[in-house]
Amino acid sequence: MIKRYSRPEMSKIWELQNRFQCMLDVEIAVCKAMNAMQIIPDEDLETIVNKADFNVERIDEIEVTTKHDVIAFLTNVAEYVGPPSRWIHYGLTSSDILDTATSLQLKQAGELILRDLEKISEVLKIKAKEYKYTLCIGRSHGIHAEPTTFGLKFALWYDEMQRNIARMTEAVKIISVGQISGAVGNYAHVSPEIEELACSYLDLKPVNISTQVIQRDRISQFMSVVAIIGSTVEKIALEIRHLQRTEVMEAEENFSSGQKGSSAMPHKRNPVVSEQLCGLARLLRVNSLAAMENNALWHERDISHSSVERIILPDSTILLNYMLSKTIILLENLIVYPENMLRNLEMTRGLVFSQALLLELTRKGLSRETAYEIVQRNALQCWKTAENFKDLITADPEINEYLSDNEINQIFEYGRYMENTEHIYHRIGII
Repeated sequence: MIKRYSRPEMSKIWELQNRFQCMLDVEIAVCKAMNAMQIIPDEDLETIVNKADFNVERIDEIEVTTKHDVIAFLTNVAEYVGPPSRWIHYGLTSSDILDTATSLQLKQAGELILRDLEKISEVLKIKAKEYKYTLCIGRSHGIHAEPTTFGLKFALWYDEMQRNIARMTEAVKIISVGQISGAVGNYAHVSPEIEELACSYLDLKPVNISTQVIQRDRISQFMSVVAIIGSTVEKIALEIRHLQRTEVMEAEENFSSGQKGSSAMPHKRNPVVSEQLCGLARLLRVNSLAAMENNALWHERDISHSSVERIILPDSTILLNYMLSKTIILLENLIVYPENMLRNLEMTRGLVFSQALLLELTRKGLSRETAYEIVQRNALQCWKTAENFKDLITADPEINEYLSDNEINQIFEYGRYMENTEHIYHRIGII
């Protein structure tokens, strides 16, 4: 069982208390940098560091008058600091603080998502090992194709999660930047050296260039990765929904004691969690599009992006955190029916070996077209009469010219479909 943590961790990142704390951290980092550049006297910096604080309720009260959140914040901080507060926000513009604080919040959120991804990867690896050689039918277009193993489904999802980890790691790196460059980003009243120092105190890197804002392609990339991760969750959930269909019933969600599936039909056990996950993934994709719409702003900056980000950034990160947590529980408690997998595997009476037969006839010297026609003729007969495919093949005189009974028996064996499973597992790092 994977150790989990409470979801409020993510939501707290976006609460006003943490938002204003990140803003204060940025302001203090800039003051420290200005002190290092001999702009702010030591005694004033000491007062700022020791006394700077804020109260969310008081900020809200001030904002009723100012109609400006940053000014309300600065006014409240000044109430705690006193005269040395004249140095706070010196030479800066609101976005220097807001955008750098947003970077801190996104960095915190991204690191939690990475922790989620590591946990779900661990679950997928465990399941991949458990069902490594559990045979099941593979499907294309929803139709029986050839045998595969149930473990390979988990292995595939595990491999995709490793790419998601790499994507999110890069996205966190891309948004872990700060800007302390003034009203239009040209350092007219604050030096690049101060920006570099302040960002180093915050464990961020300074942007190469900005306008009044950090450019939104960075947030677009982060949100796109969030949406991609959501699509992976949807892929897993969609497969479970299919496998739980009554006609398939190879796996199903855990149905807890006292749970009800339908208000009308007491027999129902529905894949409600998987369906929920598929629906929620749509919201992540919509929000990623909204993030891209924020890339283009008027001239050096407008505020059309701000209202959007106040919704999509907390909503998407909190939602993905929730989805990953639900997926971990879903996978851990998944009920698997190997006996039904075998039943479904044999449902078509051996038709799953048609390609093996086709290739063996081709290897014996027949043209692909001729071999295909012979195999398909017998396959259609199997579909039509419900006769066993192997029996039809054994009785076909045209096939008997090329294949012995022993060779036919070898064709109709499941072993070949697992021969390279170990190789695949090693290639994706499941040892």
